[in-house]
Amino acid sequence: MNKDQVKGRVDEVVGKVKEVAGKTVGNERLEGEGLADQGKGKLQSGYGDAKESFKDKAKKVIDRI
Repeated sequence: MNKDQVKGRVDEVVGKVKEVAGKTVGNERLEGEGLADQGKGKLQSGYGDAKESFKDKAKKVIDRI
């Protein structure tokens, strides 16, 4: 697991908490921030997943040599 995967997943959780808190207290701005944070987190964790996948595939190729 790399730092982008971890940071992305943390941002997703923080975003979900903000979204729920915003809905609970009726704060649309907070709810919107939460949704934005979740989207940002998904992008970053996806980037981290892609990096990890590339690293794993590159290692397999190198191991064959």
